[in-house]
Amino acid sequence: MATKVTPEAQPTANITDGLLISADSHVSEDHEFWWKGLPAAMRERVPQLQPRGEGAARSAGTLNNSRPGGHDPAERINEMTQDGVSAEVLYPTQGLRLFSMEDAGAQEACFELYNDWLMEYCSVAPDRLFGIACIPTYDIEKGVRELERCKKGGMIGALVWQVPHPDLPFTSEHYEPLWEAAEALGMPIHLHILTGFDYSALGLSRGSAIEAHRGSVNLKLQSATNSLMDIIFSGVLERFPRLNLVLVESEIGWIPFVLQQWDYYFERFRVARPLPLEMPPSGYFARQVYATFFNDAVGGQLLSWWGTDNCMWSTDYPHPNSSWPHSRELLERNLGHLPMDTLNKLVRENVQRLYPAISLG
Repeated sequence: MATKVTPEAQPTANITDGLLISADSHVSEDHEFWWKGLPAAMRERVPQLQPRGEGAARSAGTLNNSRPGGHDPAERINEMTQDGVSAEVLYPTQGLRLFSMEDAGAQEACFELYNDWLMEYCSVAPDRLFGIACIPTYDIEKGVRELERCKKGGMIGALVWQVPHPDLPFTSEHYEPLWEAAEALGMPIHLHILTGFDYSALGLSRGSAIEAHRGSVNLKLQSATNSLMDIIFSGVLERFPRLNLVLVESEIGWIPFVLQQWDYYFERFRVARPLPLEMPPSGYFARQVYATFFNDAVGGQLLSWWGTDNCMWSTDYPHPNSSWPHSRELLERNLGHLPMDTLNKLVRENVQRLYPAISLG
């Protein structure tokens, strides 16, 4: 007699087959990319960037720039095939540090040069490589023009600083033209770790071992939490209900607790501390915010009851945290307990819903 399968007894995911899309991968720009590509008069205005993947990191066998696919798109396709990944959403590596530049004109030139290069890189395999544009926001009108240009060039989203310059907080009206344009163009706004005016502005040297670990965990979460709060609590997502926001590389295990606390205090002090919101903060997250993860075992357990429509798996290739070339094994370990329909959302369907250009079968 056949055994009846109840919802509690659903078979868990088999990750050996099926389409995988990484929502957060990286290119590897040469540390002299901007020095070589910018006019001579501009070069002295750009920070000196150090090679990644050198010394101890390289001797330990970590990735960083050691994979040729980081800068060669043809090789990248081969390496994606080794890892069983069909498509990737691409962010900079060295370019992340340029979000803490205070020279607005030089930053605009750096971002335009990078965006041109990334568009050319993605053009080698436009059905598998999808770029996120770096958008300058000191002069917001110039940022909007760069957003429009990159949309026409095939980019699928906008990366802005996760931690703004202190004079330009996300709670200000400064960004309104950008939010409006991003909503109209269908270009999600992305906040990636290590961008802007927080601990990451110090670069790879962050003081003592304790302070380095503080940055990797405590300060990283503080940056993501504060910027998400500023955008939600100041009513950005209320005013622009079709604007999407993506938290990139901050993992996800912390998010439901923070949303729960925000909702509690929002309701408790709704009259005493009025906010320009019609819904609790978690409602805006559910409707408009996405978050990427790659190696978050705690978050993987929470996905059995939270976040299945808002979270997106990634490889972080080719950085040291990357699961390449064992992504399916890591997925099996962290998410193998989930039903297949849930897994499909996390590794494929949520990405395709957010970015319609990624139309793989």
